[in-house]
Amino acid sequence: MATRKIIILPDAQLRLVSAPVAALDKAVQALAEDMLETMYEAPGIGLAAIQIGVPQRLMVIDLAKKDEPKQPIVFINPEIVARSEETSSYEEGCLSIPEYYEEVTRPAAVTVRFQDLKGKAEQIDADGLLATCIQHEIDHLDGKLFIDYLSKLKRDRVIKKFTKLARRED
Repeated sequence: MATRKIIILPDAQLRLVSAPVAALDKAVQALAEDMLETMYEAPGIGLAAIQIGVPQRLMVIDLAKKDEPKQPIVFINPEIVARSEETSSYEEGCLSIPEYYEEVTRPAAVTVRFQDLKGKAEQIDADGLLATCIQHEIDHLDGKLFIDYLSKLKRDRVIKKFTKLARRED
């Protein structure tokens, strides 16, 4: 396992639509392990493969608190098949937009289909923070960021700030 570099806004790769994972081989398993290690190191509760520069429909989530045993979930080719009409708001952040948080309103509950690392078809009903996290990570796989839910003014400010920061680092 290895920690990978997380891509930061305004990197254009964050806007790529990820391709489905074709085969569950050792490379995909190694990628999932690297993603988990990277997410824990960051620290975060979710990570999509595109955030480390791999445009594949793979994401990992673990909502366990620091003092709890880890409970990672690996989602391969996840697809939301149902969304509640009821909504909820959470203050979201993103490892690709460090230290920036905003309130985002999304469906309160979702049903998601995916494959696990063994290729087994899974389906879960999620609500609360898990539903929010699943939607946030699937958005990454579709080239969408949580700032896309904000007003144009707020979104433009964030993009401008991170573009300036990126120029300073070059």
